[in-house]
Amino acid sequence: MTAGRPPMRPTRDPRVTLDDLVEVVLNKGAVLHLDLIVAVADIPLIGVSIRAAIAGMETMLEYGMMRHWDEATRAWAERSAVRRAIELREGEGVLCRMSGGHLLTEGICTGWRPGTVYLTDQRLVVLRDEPREILWQTELAAVRAARLEPERTVGGEERLRLRLALADGREERLSAREPGRLHDLLTAARAGRLDVPFPPAPAGDEEDEPLAEGHLWYHEPRRGGPLWRGGQARLTADRLTWKSPVDSRPALVLPTADITGVRRPGGASPAGDDRVLALRTAAHGEVLLAADDPEAWREKLTAARPVEPIG
Repeated sequence: MTAGRPPMRPTRDPRVTLDDLVEVVLNKGAVLHLDLIVAVADIPLIGVSIRAAIAGMETMLEYGMMRHWDEATRAWAERSAVRRAIELREGEGVLCRMSGGHLLTEGICTGWRPGTVYLTDQRLVVLRDEPREILWQTELAAVRAARLEPERTVGGEERLRLRLALADGREERLSAREPGRLHDLLTAARAGRLDVPFPPAPAGDEEDEPLAEGHLWYHEPRRGGPLWRGGQARLTADRLTWKSPVDSRPALVLPTADITGVRRPGGASPAGDDRVLALRTAAHGEVLLAADDPEAWREKLTAARPVEPIG
């Protein structure tokens, strides 16, 4: 019994129903005293003596009962859930887990993939629950540098992202519910070995004079099939970028040096019939755009990168 708490006292009322009994057991608790003797032919054979307290777990904890058992059970359940989720290795321990995500950069497409971030004493993992899939992971030994950097979201809010430099030269970005805590634990796990400075960030194309700007439709590759999306495009001498109003960063970043051809394939699009532009690229196949004035964009793309107009 906890100091300051009223003691559990037995009550008797012949008018109680089963619902009343369940409510009392869960909210207030019940004490069961039972003495039972099993006899055969008036000869007592088995004796049963039971003294039990029955209550909901919140009530038990409120009165200081089963607290250690509850804490141990919750910790065991959490460890088991983590072990099933990311298949912990022998001797691997979890330092923290929190909601977050990984910035996927795949070819010319980028986008945040939400999930749960797990930091262990061996790995950094981003897991998606449904469908269950490890979105990204790396060995801690491969992390050479980590830094928190602010990023403005679509709604205008500034959030901290975790920027990582890996031993193979790649850079990755993670989001996390507690980015500062994740950074501190990662730094501690690496025991001061995050000693490689980040290279200076390249200047954004906002500093370059645009050759063309305006609304374009982008036929964006999706897992369930490509989808036309409307957004703002910007063409400079170095690159073509496209971003929808709901994206925090460009979903399409295409260096003009990769463009090897431009054609007008025809067909329907949200901009109208026969307003599709097909950009042939060396590394990423064909990229489809649609414009209200596709010929003007075709001329600008040709001027930005001398290509052979085809089709």
